[in-house]
Amino acid sequence: MFKLIPATDRYHAAPVSWLSSYFLFSFADYHDPQNVHFGPLRVFNDDTVQGNAGFPQHPHSEMEIVTLVLQGELCHEDTMGNRSTITRGEVQRMTAGTGLAHSETNGTDKPVQLYQLWFLPNQKGLAPSYEQKDIDFLDTKNELIPLVSGQKVLEDVVFMNSNSTVYWCNLREEKTVTFKTFPIRNTFIYVKEGALFVGGVDVGPNDQLRITDERVLEIQATKDAQFILIDLPAIEANY
Repeated sequence: MFKLIPATDRYHAAPVSWLSSYFLFSFADYHDPQNVHFGPLRVFNDDTVQGNAGFPQHPHSEMEIVTLVLQGELCHEDTMGNRSTITRGEVQRMTAGTGLAHSETNGTDKPVQLYQLWFLPNQKGLAPSYEQKDIDFLDTKNELIPLVSGQKVLEDVVFMNSNSTVYWCNLREEKTVTFKTFPIRNTFIYVKEGALFVGGVDVGPNDQLRITDERVLEIQATKDAQFILIDLPAIEANY
């Protein structure tokens, strides 16, 4: 089954002058009981933070938080003592576990664009932890590149405590990639730019496709495309 959610159905939030955020799931002041999560994927925010601004220190717990920087630089500081700058093509994972606090700020004069994803962890009470890796995923071509995963068989990826895998793909026009899945798995696709044809469905910029009960996905670019694909368990017992 293929459920297309067009870009126009995203919830747009601009609570302060320096932040523009599109929520793909219920978050903050936006609550839709029919759109709370997709498997363990609980939050997907498409954020742009203007220069010399950002999120002051705030707490989290019992969540796997993944940040992908698409443009610019984001400074991270947390109560575990980590201080880092996440730049274009880098991936960060923070296990909030039993509790921590962090800040995320843009210390430059240029905007930073990022995707932030929250996953329900596969177990509670984990010790807070942090990992960051330069995967340089934005310059790859015509293949699905794993960025973060709970599958330990994958190498050179950021590890998270979720039975899920996040992929990135830059797909040239008329090229196709195949993704093998299972009826007990869900697949989530969000297009940054360009256009895809998947399962008879046209998917354009900032559209999302939520896929269930499939075995093989043929993903074709009808225009040069950049997109994120997330492989997720469909059953809560497998989160």
